[in-house]
This record gives sequence, C-alpha cells and structure tokens, in this order.
Amino acid sequence: MPVDPPDDATLRSIAQRYGLGLTDADLASFRPFVEGLLASWGAVEELYAASRPAMPERAWSRPEPADNPFNAWYVTTSITGSGEGPLAGKTVAIKDNTAVAGVPMMNGAGTMEGYTPLRDATVVSRVLAAGATVTGKAVCEDLCFSGGSHTSQTGPVRNPWDETRSAGGASSGSAALVMAGLVDVAPGGDQGGSVRIPSAYSGTVGHKPTWGLVPYTGAFPIEATIDHVGPITRTVADAALVLNVIAGPDGLDPRQPRDLVPDDYVAALTRDASGLRVGVVTEGFGHPNSEAAVDDTVRAATETLRGAGLAVEDVSIPWHSHGARIWDVIATEGAASQMVDFNGYGLNWKGLYDPEVIEHYGNQWRADGTKFSETVKFVLLTAGSAVERHRGKHYAMAQNLAYELRQAYDEALSRYDVLVMPTLPMQATVIPGPDAPRDEILLRGLEMIANTCVTDVTGHPACSVPAGLANGLPTGMMIIGRQWDDATVLRVAHTFEQAVGGFPRPKSATVGSQS
Repeated sequence: MPVDPPDDATLRSIAQRYGLGLTDADLASFRPFVEGLLASWGAVEELYAASRPAMPERAWSRPEPADNPFNAWYVTTSITGSGEGPLAGKTVAIKDNTAVAGVPMMNGAGTMEGYTPLRDATVVSRVLAAGATVTGKAVCEDLCFSGGSHTSQTGPVRNPWDETRSAGGASSGSAALVMAGLVDVAPGGDQGGSVRIPSAYSGTVGHKPTWGLVPYTGAFPIEATIDHVGPITRTVADAALVLNVIAGPDGLDPRQPRDLVPDDYVAALTRDASGLRVGVVTEGFGHPNSEAAVDDTVRAATETLRGAGLAVEDVSIPWHSHGARIWDVIATEGAASQMVDFNGYGLNWKGLYDPEVIEHYGNQWRADGTKFSETVKFVLLTAGSAVERHRGKHYAMAQNLAYELRQAYDEALSRYDVLVMPTLPMQATVIPGPDAPRDEILLRGLEMIANTCVTDVTGHPACSVPAGLANGLPTGMMIIGRQWDDATVLRVAHTFEQAVGGFPRPKSATVGSQS
C-alpha cells in the first residue's frame, strides 16, 4: 500500500527536530520532492508482499496452571520436522524471544503480545531438520533484560530446586524446563549471561558459544555486538550434540564470518583432557556480593579438575574487573537504541530482518510505554540521559575499550587452555513478591552479572556447569576458552562432569526423564 505523504504539521515538526530552519514556504517547496521519493516506499512494500511467506498452520495451546510446572511454558506445541537425525527423539523448548512460525511469540513483554512470526529462526529450522520435536515456547523475561526470573508479563518462573526462588533469567523457562526433565534441550539467548545465569541458578549446563558461531537470525535482538544463542541442556554431551546442529553460518546473520567452519564438538569430548592448562581467574571471586559458599564450591571444583589430570593455577586478569562497567555502557545505550528506539532490529546492517515484528512491537510500545518492565525503564532513563548529554560518545569509548578487554583475555588464554571462575557470585535468590519495591525488583534483576557479562563483550565461549550443591542449591562454574575453541571448553566441562559422576537433580525432576 502507498505510504501516506506527511501533512504540513508533520513536516514542520521534523524540520524543527533537526533544526533545519525552514519556513512554511521552504517546506512547501520540498513537499513534491518528498512525496515523489516516498513512492519508493510503496513500491518496496509491493515487492516485499510478493515474496512474503505465508503463515503456516501449527497447533499450539496455552497451558492451564495445573499443566504448567514452575510457570515455565508460554505455549505448548508438538512440531516435528524430519524426525530423523542427530536430535531424533529429543524434545526442545524454544525460548520465547525466538521465532517459531505460526506460534505466538511474546518475548515476555506486554509490548510484544499478539505477535505471531511468519518464519522459523535458523536455530529452530536446524533442530527440526535434525529430528527434534519442538514441544513449546519457554517463558523468558520481559524483552530478555533481566537476570532474575520475575519480570515476564506471564508471571515469575520458579526454580525447580526451591519454588520460592528465582530460576534465573532471561532464559528462565528454558532452564526450569530442562532441569525439571520436561524437555531435553532449550536453546537460549545470552547478552549479559542469559544462558549461563539460569543454568547456574537452576543446575543445568549452559553454553554461550563464541560470538557469531551460532546464527542469531530470527531471535529478537537486544544489541548486535553482544547477541548470542546457545544450548541449555542437562549434560555436556547434549550441549555438544546441539552445538553440532545449530553452529555454522546461515548467510543471513552479519555477526558470523562467512568462511566459518564449525568443529565437531561431540568428537572433541572423546579426546583426553589431561594436561590441559586451567587458569583460575582471581578477579572472578570475592565480589562485594559474593557468597562464600559459591566461591568455596567453585574452588573445590577446580581441585576436581586437578585430580582429573589438568594443570590448575591461579591467574590474574585485572581487566576482568572493568568488564562489567564496559558492558553497562554497551548494553544500556546499545539496547536503548536498537531494542527500543529502532524496534529491536535497528538499521545499517546486512541480514534478514523481521519487518512484521518491527511494526508490531514499534507500534505497541509507542502506544503504551507503561508496559515496559522496571528493568527496561531503568535502561531507557539511563541511556536517554547519557545520550542526550553526550551523543553516544561513551558507547564509542566502551566499544573501543572492548578490544583491550578482549586482548587481556586473549593474553591469558595464550598461557592457559581455559579460564575458570564462578558463573555467578551468588546462588538463586528469593523471587520478589507482587508488591515488592522497585529497588528490590531492579536489584534481583541485575545483581548477578559481574562475571557472565564480560564474555558477552569479548565474545569468548563460556560454559556454565554445576560445580556442586551448597545450602541445597546449585552453584555454577564457568569455563571460558579461546575464540572459536568451543570444543576445548566443552571438553573440560565434560571431563569435570565425568569426574563428579554427573550433575545432581532436584526431587521435582520428572521421573524417567533424561539424566
């Protein structure tokens, strides 16, 4: 359909916004040129309509509370692709920021409610082609901007170990469903730790791949330079199996090198890890909010690696302590611009966009900004004040500093095969109540990211595995590797898993599900 030409008031407002100093007569002289150029917008819409995919018919339902343990399902489905392949027989929950064509996608947010994608995300196409069955969409946090599991518009996701506590976010439902044994696999997104945070809180394996290894195509973006997709599973072997399926270029995501050739991550697990060098990063311990039980449990886990034949010693990476500050600026200004101002996808990159979600979400949030979560409001207020005064200067500084942060990790990884630290400084916290004050809501959403967010900035692969139980709850150990060397990260994680005889499960886990 043609794009309506702007009226006089609209042109005048635009001219004032840019400070163009145009009179009404000037605007009148511009009008025919503006209207003529806008004809191309109408032409593009007609051309796009000719190739726009049709909405597939796929059955789905919203589960009743009695059928929705831990409040972790957004909708349930049963979609099988080939039925044959490396994931045959595996059940998969897709995080609800990731498109499954014909199935509603809310991204945890009132500003997205009512949207149904036309296309499968690349990771969805790949797991279906590999034989898996998609059994539903897992609840995620509001626009995925929370490390707690209390911000989704559908209500808090509860931890299978203790239902009064957070399951972790933003891939909250994903980890809860896997931990409870309700699905085998749940790919999650990770911009500040959202694969690894719920894995540490809930006791799953969460692997954040090297930035660009897995295509982000079809997942709702937050900030392109920190967007990652990776598997949440019960075992390291399953994480490697899923990574084999979803890794590699799709030709649609500019985050990916076009000549990327993934490793065989399953085969890597069969190689002996003894003799590998492990650097235990001292700056990953002893944060102001670190819990002694967490630090002690992870230290004990590193001794298990030593007992398995790996060479373990402490290493200092002073830049790690600056990483969260750098992430703060990139994630805050970058997300405000891409995720909100430019409706999730932004501009100025070559790849597959989702025009339908851009329009739907862009209209929704502008119609009622009160629907944003407290964490997103916090981001918008902070980014708005900084950009208004400094025009994005600090974002540019932070992106430049990201190179130095990355080099500091690379230097340490030239001496060690992997680096290790606590995934989070704390264990799962109590879910804020419905009348909790704003400061509690914000704190519970962002207090835990000091270690995880750093590798989102640097792009290094990082896997969280359960280090052990403390106070009856899981703790996470994060294993970090060289860029594109996800295989060694998973190899060390698998060695630890074998050394401890597998990872624990809560009593709530489904009887007979995968162990």
